[in-house]
Amino acid sequence: MNVLAVVDPRLVLDVLFASSIGFLLFSRVNEQRTLWLLRGWLFLVAMAWFVQRFANLPLTTKLVDALVMACSLSLAILWQGELRRLMELLGTGRLAVLLGNPQKEFSASAGTVSQITEAAGRLSQLRRGALIVVDLGSDLRPEDFLNPGIPIGAVLSRELILNLFAADTPLHDGAVLVRGNRIESAGVILPLSRDSVSRFGTRHLAALGITERFDRCICIVVSEETGTLSLANQGKLERPITSSRLQELLRELFSTAESMPPARRTVGSAPSESLS
Repeated sequence: MNVLAVVDPRLVLDVLFASSIGFLLFSRVNEQRTLWLLRGWLFLVAMAWFVQRFANLPLTTKLVDALVMACSLSLAILWQGELRRLMELLGTGRLAVLLGNPQKEFSASAGTVSQITEAAGRLSQLRRGALIVVDLGSDLRPEDFLNPGIPIGAVLSRELILNLFAADTPLHDGAVLVRGNRIESAGVILPLSRDSVSRFGTRHLAALGITERFDRCICIVVSEETGTLSLANQGKLERPITSSRLQELLRELFSTAESMPPARRTVGSAPSESLS
């Protein structure tokens, strides 16, 4: 018996392609609730396809199609940030991020953590608002920011960070981008978090926004009102923290980034007052 005469090759390819897309989606989702929603939506899509192809049930087909459409619209609203990020990645050709391939290698000297920690601690004492974005291998590009800021291209130092966030300088309102042992740019305007938590000010929403979109990226925040130190990672904010706690977290994150592709790590979010 000719197998090809019994099995439609297009059907086999259709199932293989759909299974590959489903596997890719599942491999990129780590949050349990999101995984449940995705499973439910894919189940409805599979049921709609089965009914349309193998069952002559016009009314059932219409009802299932309407249900799939309603759920798709709901998920599009719920996941608008993720869908926007997907379109950005497709538009800029960064398919390696979607496929989960290792991204840019991260390396930093032993003194990098100390320089950042000392600068953040001093800014906290002076109550100077600050945002320090540390790229751990996400391959951040100018188009990833609302404004890419001014290129600096200087060796990282505590003194330079303090000068960039001095109140009388034109770059102090933006963020400083650190990559490895160098300060790449300053005055960077970050995208805000899609979750507009009222108890957080603009700086904290900006820190959450950039870390929601990039796994291998962290952001240190210094509140201008209270001098409180915070660390944003994976779209979560840990605050308030001390300089010693910040140093401990940075050493852990730097070590992880240097040794292997990043594992999903959640930094707990603590209640806070409204900050700027």
